[in-house]
Amino acid sequence: RKMQSRSRAAIFWPIIAVVTAVDVVTKAIAERALPRGIPHEVVGNTVRLTLVYNPGAAFGLNLGPQSRWIFAVLTIVALTILARLYRSTARGDSARVLALGLVCAGAVGNLIDRVRSMFGVVDFIDIGIGDSRWPTFNVADMAVSVGAALLAWVLWQEDRSAMATSQVGQAAVPASAS
Repeated sequence: RKMQSRSRAAIFWPIIAVVTAVDVVTKAIAERALPRGIPHEVVGNTVRLTLVYNPGAAFGLNLGPQSRWIFAVLTIVALTILARLYRSTARGDSARVLALGLVCAGAVGNLIDRVRSMFGVVDFIDIGIGDSRWPTFNVADMAVSVGAALLAWVLWQEDRSAMATSQVGQAAVPASAS
């Protein structure tokens, strides 16, 4: 059991530390270097850096003046659920551990912003063409998105494997035994 914990921890905790650190540092740089709301072109008009604060959640979802605290509590609930998934992860399931680490790191990065700033989460990566733009995001958002997609795939694979195993088990039972 201790070895299982160590092998998971060797992936999980460094991912959380590195992604959270990169998120915090890039947000601090954005806040110091970018004027609020004024786009700075990096790759023409397609990739820009634009400092904005999001008091709500993804895609500008806002629940009023208490959004910051409501989403902070929801983040803590999500982190609790993710911790349970992490603890139930089998040794050697690196993809699941990586996915959980990415989602947790992103959640922690944005939670830090919600707690430290009344303005909300710092977003600064602005992608699109002309006026057709994706909602501005940050490193934590990328970690959550990639981690969630990977976790969905991993859980889908686990489900497929469990179904195949149960079908094999059912096929092995003679018809007269049922």
